[in-house]
Amino acid sequence: MKSFCIAALLLTVSGCASAPAAPFDTLPNSNVIAYRLQNYEPPPVAAAPAPGAPAIPGIPPEIQQWAQQALPGLQQMIPPGLLPPGLIPGVPAAPVQPAPQAPRFHGFLILEQQPVISPELKENLAELLGEPDNFQTPTSNCLYAEMGLSFSASAGAPPNDVLVSFSCNQMQGHNFIWPHQSTGMTSETVRALSEIVAKVFPPSAGPAPQPVSLL
Repeated sequence: MKSFCIAALLLTVSGCASAPAAPFDTLPNSNVIAYRLQNYEPPPVAAAPAPGAPAIPGIPPEIQQWAQQALPGLQQMIPPGLLPPGLIPGVPAAPVQPAPQAPRFHGFLILEQQPVISPELKENLAELLGEPDNFQTPTSNCLYAEMGLSFSASAGAPPNDVLVSFSCNQMQGHNFIWPHQSTGMTSETVRALSEIVAKVFPPSAGPAPQPVSLL
């Protein structure tokens, strides 16, 4: 009798476990591409800052704040040349000219792209993006995307695309209806995603991507 009750309890618990919301439930078996994106492109010539002004000319305050407070796993997501030299140790700041007709992902310049091959990382992404409790009401209306995801369950199928903005703490879906009530990322979602980012775009993986001039 006791063993029957335990078995019934386990069955009940497993039955309550919910699968990731669509279309993220298909992500573990999909072809997945991750993009590192240029989150902002200021005008070629920015006005000189007023004396004593803390802001960096032309750079939105959301990006400035995020860049200075980014988790270690997200440091490589800061676009090269975006910030003045020395503001953040270890972050390159030497601007170069962008390549003509540089590829873009939903309007954002692509700095680097990597296929996500690891089944574990795909499962982690599916669980993270497919769980409604990982999202909250956005605290900002901006969307300066530092990362993009594109996945499709089969060759030739329309891709499901996601823009991820760490500086604005929210996501945006393309080619599908966002399955959750909110798009804002919780602090735990940012932390978990930063760990995934560090594995998809490790700092020591191959040659550095070509940066894009911002200053």
